[in-house]
Amino acid sequence: MQENSSIKQDAVMKKKKQLRSQRSIDITGFTFIAPWLIGFLGFIVGPMIASLYFSFTNYDLLSAPSWIGFENYITMFTEDARFIQALKVTFIFVFGSVPLKLAFALFVAMLFNTRRKGVGLYRTLYYVPSILGGSVAVAVVWRELFGREGALNDVLAIFGIEGTSWVTSPDFALSTLILLVVWQFGSPMLIFLAGLKAIPNELYEAAAVDGASPFLQFIKITLPMLSPVIFFNLVMQTIQGFMAFTQSFLITNGGPMDRTLFYAVYLYEKAFAHFDMGYASALAWILLLICALFTALIFKSAQSWVYYESEGGK
Repeated sequence: MQENSSIKQDAVMKKKKQLRSQRSIDITGFTFIAPWLIGFLGFIVGPMIASLYFSFTNYDLLSAPSWIGFENYITMFTEDARFIQALKVTFIFVFGSVPLKLAFALFVAMLFNTRRKGVGLYRTLYYVPSILGGSVAVAVVWRELFGREGALNDVLAIFGIEGTSWVTSPDFALSTLILLVVWQFGSPMLIFLAGLKAIPNELYEAAAVDGASPFLQFIKITLPMLSPVIFFNLVMQTIQGFMAFTQSFLITNGGPMDRTLFYAVYLYEKAFAHFDMGYASALAWILLLICALFTALIFKSAQSWVYYESEGGK
């Protein structure tokens, strides 16, 4: 009996030590993540909850918010023509810029997927626009470049072509912003380049032996093996496209005639120009739902075209 009691007591003591040890590990872990956790709760979760509440109120930043229910959302879809215009412009921008940007990034990545001398320098130089492309200075330079007295018109004048002010033309303003975003292809290019380097060279050698052309190798080997990387870039660039702000705000300020009125620019105007923070919060939540919807659609479609080697196929 005494022996059994001693064994039970030892087991209890051992369990208590394990619990204390685990508690100490937990406390250490929470201590290390506390700065991030505080920031996450204070600067992300907290403002999101507040904006959700404000979206159901009439709030001008100067007086206390007053509850109005779904009035902001009803007004948005039934009376606000600029909201519809902002949605239209943003969708055109996303569906125009994202495919072009990814296609150009993949093309350049394939050119740089070599071991030629100096290729590392070129990779760095081609990445620079992605670092600077969203800055105020580059936006101003882009506005001047495509202005009436810009360098583009100087080049066209050599061939006897009279240019226009591209950034203020209703027909071309949005195209110049799409071109700027496509020019910022550096980040997806580097990700594509990493994916290309992960494809075994033996696959191309075997395909060449079987007589496959370079185009057929690209279709049958490169694209399937690179599909997870394409999927990642597609999701990230789509979200960034819907959240685009700097290009429109600094270069065209939404003009001319709202032809470049990005959704984020319209949201900014409502919040900080018209001081209609309640309506702006509702706009922000609609934008969140749009991003979530398109992300979900991309994830759903991935089942039919993304190849994961560890899963043996699609």
